[in-house]
Amino acid sequence: MRRRDFLAATSAAAALAACGSKAAPPLPPGTLSGANDALGHRLRKPDFPAPTETRHVTIAIAGGGIGGLSAAWKLARSGCDDFLLLEMESEAGGNSRAGRNEVSTYPLGAHYLPLPPREARATRQLLAELGVLRGDPDAAHPAYDEKYLCHAPQERLYTNGYWQDGLWPAMGVPQAERAQYKRFQDHVAELRQWRDSAGRRAFALPLALSSRDPKLLALDRITMHDWLLTEGYTAPGLHWLVDYACRDDYGTAAAQTSAWAGLHYFACRDGEGQVLTAPEGNAWLARGLARAAHNRTQVDAMVFRIEQRKRDIVCDVYLAAENRSIRIVARELIWAAPLFLIPHVFAAPRPEWLAATRGAGYAPWIVANLTLSGAPETRAGHPLAWDNVLHDSPALGYVVASHQQLRYAPGPTVITWYRALHEESASHPRRLLHGRDAWATEVLADLSRPHPEIRELATRIDIHRHAHAMIRPLPGRLWSGLRDPFEKGAAGIQFAHADVSGLSLFEEANFRGVLAAERTLARLGVSYASSL
Repeated sequence: MRRRDFLAATSAAAALAACGSKAAPPLPPGTLSGANDALGHRLRKPDFPAPTETRHVTIAIAGGGIGGLSAAWKLARSGCDDFLLLEMESEAGGNSRAGRNEVSTYPLGAHYLPLPPREARATRQLLAELGVLRGDPDAAHPAYDEKYLCHAPQERLYTNGYWQDGLWPAMGVPQAERAQYKRFQDHVAELRQWRDSAGRRAFALPLALSSRDPKLLALDRITMHDWLLTEGYTAPGLHWLVDYACRDDYGTAAAQTSAWAGLHYFACRDGEGQVLTAPEGNAWLARGLARAAHNRTQVDAMVFRIEQRKRDIVCDVYLAAENRSIRIVARELIWAAPLFLIPHVFAAPRPEWLAATRGAGYAPWIVANLTLSGAPETRAGHPLAWDNVLHDSPALGYVVASHQQLRYAPGPTVITWYRALHEESASHPRRLLHGRDAWATEVLADLSRPHPEIRELATRIDIHRHAHAMIRPLPGRLWSGLRDPFEKGAAGIQFAHADVSGLSLFEEANFRGVLAAERTLARLGVSYASSL
């Protein structure tokens, strides 16, 4: 945390404690959860028991996040059921898992999906299968189930002591700065419409379908912050919004984000601005994918060693709940776990794999779910939006679980507060070591500015930590060739994690999983209809 952010947080906490003549009430109860770090860190000095059982399967999938679930979904849709998905945690879903209490379900990570563009064919097929997309998935603008379309008001910004609609800072902004807003928006609109000689978009989703125009790829060598300055964009409100966007989608500040990635955020979709969401965030999407593999998934199973032999891939797997190891012998492997684990798991990782993982950065995240006895007030008396952003905060604001109710019902609710630790390195995320009470205090201090009554409303605060939530699109990581070995895969091994794209987006993980499954099916001689 920057010094000024720390001082702001501690000052607000002190103010809470000093309010009135009475001492501040005790913190609400809650939990501190996260990935099974103790198990994961055993990979540094493996001490797992030797396998006592051998199982044979045609396809092993290592990792049960969206990439692994998407691979399993595509295999099952193609009539291939001889696979086993191995997931280290007690539940598949990765960053799209959810929690639940007596008030509501709530997200533990990803909480929305923008309407996918036509290029994201696999994601649209999934939405059609789930009954959310209506009609032809390849239509330019298909219809979507109103239950999942985010209800109005969608976004609101707290700035200068007031709430305003939308996220572009508007209060007190002079006309010269508003003109820069307009010029930037026009610039983005042009990039959305631009096509190269092969008909490819400047910034496509999935990323693999983007133009390879050298001028565009050169954007990957500078930061988004520097690109803004080079283009003459100096408006503080524009810089704030772009920085917020980079922290929101990439967990990384604009001053560290590739300009290609920064512009991709704004230009890869069609500009409709609508999103699909639910009280549990994206867990409904993970569950939809997981149904295809419900009886072919092994949870609490960490792959700790992979060795490629002449015709087989041998995977040694530790079953944490049973404190024993088994050996999985597969013809094909789909690696759908984060790429930084490769040096620790593969017995003989290829030099180009090691080179590609060297220097990669991952963004740590904190997600806090606050159960409230009632919805917090807005000083203007307006109802809360779904996404409520605080301008002068190192955090990203919060979303409201009860917002998607078809009829507004006053009463208890859950709000989900997000904080990307963009100033921290995932290799030394010191603030992730903070206890539950320290985080609960910081969350309440942050939210007390727009909602002075938040401490009295909060009946529970649950903190979830993500040490390696998403890969950072640092300059030079996307289009320098580093990703090529994972893009191409190898004989018997395909890579299905969003890390392969370099952008931690649902559509990218879904694309990578489906692509890995289709390549594997082709190697096995199994016919399929492509979803890509």
